[in-house]
Amino acid sequence: MAQPLDFVLDVPETPGDQGQEPSPYDESEVHDSFHQLIQEQSRWVAEEGLELQQREPGDPGRGHETLLGPEGAPVHSMATLRILASMPSRTIGRSRGAIISQYYNRTVRLRRRSGRPLLGDVVTRSARPSLRLYDLELDPMAQEEEEKRNLLVKELQGLSAAQRDHMLRGMPLSLGEKRGLREKSQTPHGKRRGQPGRGGLFSCCSRLRYACVLALHSLGLALLSGLHALTPWRYALKRIGGQFGSSVLSYFLFLKTLVAFNALLLLPLLAFVVGVQAAFPPDPGPGPRPTCTGLEFLTGAGCFTHTVMYYGYYSNATLNQPCGQPLEGGQCRPRAGGLPYNMPLAYLFTVGVAFFITCITLVYSMAHAFGESYRVGSTSGVHAITVFCSWDYKVTQKRASRLQHDNIRTRLKELLAEWQLRQSTRSLCGRLQQAAVLGLVWLLCLGTVSGCAAAVHAFSEFVIQGPVAAGQEVALLALPVVVCLLNLGAPYLYRGLAALEPQDSPVLEVYVAICRNLVLKMVILGVLCYHWLGRRVGALQDQCWEDFVGQELYRFVVLDFLFTLLDTLFGELAWRVISEKKTKTRRKPEFDIARNVLELIYGQTLTWLGVLFSPLLPAVQIVKLLLLFQVKKTSLLANCQAPRRPWLSSHMSTVFLSLLCFPSFLGAAVFLCYAVWQVKPSSMCGPFRSLDTMYRAGTAWVRHLEAAGPRLSWLPWVHRHLVENTFFIFLLSALLLAVIYFNIQVVRGQRKVICLLKEQISHEGEDKIFLINKLHSIYEKKERKEGEERSRAGSTQEAAPLALLAEEGDTW
Repeated sequence: MAQPLDFVLDVPETPGDQGQEPSPYDESEVHDSFHQLIQEQSRWVAEEGLELQQREPGDPGRGHETLLGPEGAPVHSMATLRILASMPSRTIGRSRGAIISQYYNRTVRLRRRSGRPLLGDVVTRSARPSLRLYDLELDPMAQEEEEKRNLLVKELQGLSAAQRDHMLRGMPLSLGEKRGLREKSQTPHGKRRGQPGRGGLFSCCSRLRYACVLALHSLGLALLSGLHALTPWRYALKRIGGQFGSSVLSYFLFLKTLVAFNALLLLPLLAFVVGVQAAFPPDPGPGPRPTCTGLEFLTGAGCFTHTVMYYGYYSNATLNQPCGQPLEGGQCRPRAGGLPYNMPLAYLFTVGVAFFITCITLVYSMAHAFGESYRVGSTSGVHAITVFCSWDYKVTQKRASRLQHDNIRTRLKELLAEWQLRQSTRSLCGRLQQAAVLGLVWLLCLGTVSGCAAAVHAFSEFVIQGPVAAGQEVALLALPVVVCLLNLGAPYLYRGLAALEPQDSPVLEVYVAICRNLVLKMVILGVLCYHWLGRRVGALQDQCWEDFVGQELYRFVVLDFLFTLLDTLFGELAWRVISEKKTKTRRKPEFDIARNVLELIYGQTLTWLGVLFSPLLPAVQIVKLLLLFQVKKTSLLANCQAPRRPWLSSHMSTVFLSLLCFPSFLGAAVFLCYAVWQVKPSSMCGPFRSLDTMYRAGTAWVRHLEAAGPRLSWLPWVHRHLVENTFFIFLLSALLLAVIYFNIQVVRGQRKVICLLKEQISHEGEDKIFLINKLHSIYEKKERKEGEERSRAGSTQEAAPLALLAEEGDTW
């Protein structure tokens, strides 16, 4: 932090200041003294014919330079120092006496508001302590501080116990001083209650009550600390950030964000769909139940099929009641006195509301991350701020202090690397060569994407033509294995091609790798979506195709996790072992941020695609992310090294959330909307059996409400104008985009305002220096004139006796 100027504030008091101390009500006059002095000195300058002119930078002949003392501090006159000491910025918060006086005035106002008797009858207004000139140099007397402390203790005694505790907690004093004030401010009645043997039963009850309160408080703190300790990222994030920098840390922060999104998606599904259906299970169908062999954890089929895991298990009736006469569309009508819980409506609206909440949360998180990462202001003084203001002096443990030391060191490396990057430039020929190489590499990458998409499409057609027989569920893993192999091998090919195009900025290198991997994974997911809703629906008309799509997405999620583990094992551990044992270079691999982040986005997209067909898929994704966090953290600390070119990832979180929102979430929302509005559900299973589309369940419910009576006529109107009308959906999308746009504009406006405020602060500082120098010069001229007048008066007084002696000699 910037330290104030070191002024010698040993100012002698004038005769008018002795004997009386200004009251708090007169402090506004003290704060106006600087303005009054400027006006007074301006009149003196006008009388002398001088003019205050603004100094030009670099002109030593104009203005007055501030004199420097023996230690480099400016030396001002006593009057200037007195004015500077009376400024508002130098009267509060610098001494313990000022703090005590400040809280004394607060207790006075608090007692006045509460109607308690004041100490004004005992202490006069002029004798109350003031905030003026209470500084360590101006008020060195311990006796005056003790008097102020006694006044504060008297005021604290007049407050209630709750108000007294609240006031003491807010005081910026040490714990010992607060404890002393608390003991002194206790009333004699309260002290007698606390003494043993004098309160009898009342003292025992009070001590028991305080013991219970303290025990409950300690139990609550223990529970909070236990819950905090259960989180896997309690200490790991600080260690990763200190050892590997903010770039690698952004991956783990993004993983933590995905856990929160999946928990938010899972909670309404558990509350309104899965939990209700588990409480009222449907009648099991005829035939034996399949037995669990353990292979179901990979395939998702077998004994998992007829559970709440998949769409086909859920009923199309009002729960807990047998069917009466069916409604339009084949839904069951509950008998009289049935439970009014329509499972098709609950299933459809819960998934829709969960997606809507996720969308709002995702947009808000993206806007918040944008405001945090693109923070306004320049970075001119960020190096000094990091060096002098980053240390947390509350850290006392050796482990925490070493971790904080690593964080500051890594932060300085990233800042210096970013500064060096801004200083370096490339010639025109170098830029043209880089552009040509970049275009060639992009053509190769796009060709790889096209080949992968064609391979996935061809293999999916081959899988459709060869149906899997019962008992051969292992063959269902063929398509997920092929897709996972392509997703695993193509990023390594991109990484090899990236070596041909050396980028000046490591940030740009990561962004380019993210774009290439994103194009690959989105194209493959597009081919798979066509395979599921375009080809599988037609091939499985007589079966429950929703269960098959849910199982397929479950297999993709599980195998994606297994291949990530294999990649971590052979791509990082094996590389480290080979480099240490064979090459003797001890060169560990770097953490591939782009590939790992795109794996997270790919897995989250699979979860959003399958939540309609497998409501418990977010729970599987949460378990996967937690295990992945532990695996990646362990592999990072043991097998990887920090980036050789450190770089500051100030915008990475915003980029990750943007990619998660627009290509991933938007694509999943389009997929599910198409499945709800256009695809015919299977007639064998699920809550929407025998309906033309899943959306027909809502329209049938609206017609039923219209026939129920005029009291519920507003619900069909809402459904007709807000749900069926596409204009409302487009309007909502436009509002979301407008919110993002306005947030961007607000951040840009804040950047401009802060730049203007910094310029204003700089100009005001120059103005203050100019005024102080002018006042200093004026005071020197005044003192020089007074000295000349005194010397002239002294010479006159010395000449007068000589003249008298001469006159007496003449007379004689």
